[in-house]
Amino acid sequence: MHRRLCLLLLSTALLASTSIFAQRSITLDDFLNGERVTGVELSGDGNYVLEHFTVTDGPKTQRHSIVKHLPDGAQLARFDTVAPHWMPRTEALLLHRGDSLVKIDPKTGAKTVIARNLPKRSRVTMAPTEDYLVLSRIKEGLKEDPDIVRIVEPDDRQPGWRDRTYLLKWDLATGDTTVLAKSRYSSYLEDISTDGGKLLIASPHSRLAKRPTTVEDVVIMDPKTGKADTLFHDAPFLETMCFSPDGKQLIVRASPEAFDRIGEHIKPGQTSSMIFQVLYRVDAATGKVTPLTDRIPQSVHDFVWSPDDGQVYFMAEDRDYQALFSMNPKNGKVTKLPVKEEMITGFSVENGKLAYVGEGVSNSMRCWLLDVKKGTNTLLEDSSKKILEGIELGEVHDWNYTHSRGETIYGRYYLPPHFDPAKKYPMIVNYYGGCSPTGRNFESRYPHHLYAARGYIVYIVQPSGATGFGQEFAARHVNTWGEGGAEDIIEGVEKFCEAHPFVDKGRIGCIGASFGGFMSQYLVMKTDLFATAISHAGISDITSYWGEGYWGYSYCEVSTANNYPWQPEAQKMILSQSPLFNADKINTPILFLHGMSDTNVPVGESIQLYTALKLLGKDTSMVLVKDQDHHILEYNKRQKWQNTIFAWFAKYLKDDPSQWDAMYPPVEL
Repeated sequence: MHRRLCLLLLSTALLASTSIFAQRSITLDDFLNGERVTGVELSGDGNYVLEHFTVTDGPKTQRHSIVKHLPDGAQLARFDTVAPHWMPRTEALLLHRGDSLVKIDPKTGAKTVIARNLPKRSRVTMAPTEDYLVLSRIKEGLKEDPDIVRIVEPDDRQPGWRDRTYLLKWDLATGDTTVLAKSRYSSYLEDISTDGGKLLIASPHSRLAKRPTTVEDVVIMDPKTGKADTLFHDAPFLETMCFSPDGKQLIVRASPEAFDRIGEHIKPGQTSSMIFQVLYRVDAATGKVTPLTDRIPQSVHDFVWSPDDGQVYFMAEDRDYQALFSMNPKNGKVTKLPVKEEMITGFSVENGKLAYVGEGVSNSMRCWLLDVKKGTNTLLEDSSKKILEGIELGEVHDWNYTHSRGETIYGRYYLPPHFDPAKKYPMIVNYYGGCSPTGRNFESRYPHHLYAARGYIVYIVQPSGATGFGQEFAARHVNTWGEGGAEDIIEGVEKFCEAHPFVDKGRIGCIGASFGGFMSQYLVMKTDLFATAISHAGISDITSYWGEGYWGYSYCEVSTANNYPWQPEAQKMILSQSPLFNADKINTPILFLHGMSDTNVPVGESIQLYTALKLLGKDTSMVLVKDQDHHILEYNKRQKWQNTIFAWFAKYLKDDPSQWDAMYPPVEL
């Protein structure tokens, strides 16, 4: 008996040991390949769900959608390549294929063509009454000499800028079409009222002499008569909007500076971040505006006004989470919904049910169904299970610190698998690019678990200027260009090392992209704390970026608001904050990465600081990726780009130059 027990225990131990060693560390291929659920839509009655998927296998990407019956989970149909959408009221799908619009019964699969000979390259929206369509079409702009290009406005450099979008009404009974919006500007459909009797149409246009340089005309139109009543004229700081279920009110998403700053809450001397977004209620008859989410710290993204319960559901940045909320538009009361994902990427609300997709710090994409009244979640799709099968991830922990000025700065850190607290580990520090916080996405431009799997501690810090922490915190991004944010990062790294003796203080690297790439440059201009830095698509000279990038001057409306290169005070900021003018202060080895076709931050931003450091005899390298824009997306090139990052960090944080030398062997010219 004793011998049998020993054999049983030995067998169990061997099985456990085999299970442990069967697990492996995550690789770049795990992030790039596989099937992921990426979107979800509920039918109007809430009985069916449409799930959208992306499948990547090397450089090949395919998409498909499936329809499920929610009560029993049965899969009823699959659509490849072209994705259908639900009809507004009828329990049926709409598929826009070629020049036809097809209605599909989800139970039987029966197809009925409801519109033929639709104009090519048109976007189709069906009215809630299902008796007409609104088509969004593009009219090509004036073509001139293809060899000599005349630029009439800064944005005229962008392909398609001269094109104009216009709207057509298509009567489903007769096939008759009517031009809805006649404007010299592009017109975009924001919403159709529930009764089909009102269209909400926005026409954004430029006014270069005043910030913001883009304003909007917004009209409410009767689709039968074409009569349009102007709701807003040359309105600044607006984003998106929708009707209330009764069509008498609107919800508008806009920045705190909109509507004469009625929803702004910042300190004297600050300028609001245009990236931070607030919801406002607008009376369609009187134009009266009431701010709704101005007092909460979350920055709003997508939203819908549900006709079923009258609540507004919205997705918002909530610190480094992207969470879901409901709001009573009558009194502005906001309730956080009990979802199962840390980063919600899309949602659909119908008949008391809410379907959503999202991911977390340690799981890939999943799809859930939330019963809004009961607060219960049901898992519909789990892409993460297959993607992470057999993979061991390190632990992730929140870590916040109290800044010397007395406030909390939030962050988190990733540990390598099989972490040993008695060892010393090199560390990589990452921070936001643009203005959004570094979210808790499992899959991102810099997949943090991937760095941890290579033996690094990864510290994510959310410095001043990030949205999701309130208006005042976000406003610190404006007219500071690194000042304040850099100090938050530096103090955070120092305090993190004090609290975590397993970090090798002499082997800390930092990495960021876009504004985060600028921050990498700025940090090593301010401190020698880092052993190395990587700047992807970073800004080195505020003035050249302001004038050269496609969106340079418009992004500077956010980050350099009301300050221009010809103003003496702005010149002081530009000279003191631009890394190029402080290149002699940089002593840290820095790698510049850039897509050669980047129209957002032109490649010259890396070239000029790289050149300056070379002339100064500093340790630096630059790797450019051909035919890639602001993001490195092409499969094979992204692999090489990511391996370049690995090789650089290994060289400077692990004293292992072998991978770098293999990829980029020394040359003598």
